[in-house]
Amino acid sequence: MSDDHLIEHTVQQQELLRGHFLHVVRDSVRLPNQRLATREYVVHPGAVMVIPMLETSEGLRLVMERQFRYPVGQVMVEFPAGKLDAGEDPFVCAQRELLEETGYSAAQWARAGVLHPVIAYSTEVIEIWFAKDLSLGERQLDQDEFLDVFTATPDELMSACQQGLVTDGKTLTGLLWLQNVLSGQWSLHWQTAT
Repeated sequence: MSDDHLIEHTVQQQELLRGHFLHVVRDSVRLPNQRLATREYVVHPGAVMVIPMLETSEGLRLVMERQFRYPVGQVMVEFPAGKLDAGEDPFVCAQRELLEETGYSAAQWARAGVLHPVIAYSTEVIEIWFAKDLSLGERQLDQDEFLDVFTATPDELMSACQQGLVTDGKTLTGLLWLQNVLSGQWSLHWQTAT
């Protein structure tokens, strides 16, 4: 089945902003009916999210973060995540972000998939990684990064989501993956960290 009847084609592009973090453009596009329209969006380098699974004597716990997110003006509960540096391999980024933000390193890793968090106005793609066989070291936060690290059981995280205490889209998607992996519905292919 062809998608030609849905595709929009770029006619012209104008840069609106090139900041330290954001790059915003406005495109003129030709619609499938040949009319012209405007599309404004954020060009994003991509990111990773890590679902760190910590085996304890009491069972599985997830390594989570609490961090103030300025655009929404509140502290959010999230899985560890971070932006790709220019040309950075996502697996390398996942390992770096987990260590920098939480202090944990993982011996085993599995790439789960990708998510597009805001398809209406951003090119951002987030790779989802699972990490296990964790060992704790020292966090390496950036000087302008402030966050708390804590652990929760999958049931505790599920309850927090159901109560509306966790509303971050990538974390909710991560929980979907986690549920399906833990139930055996979805499988992962684990690899050793390099």
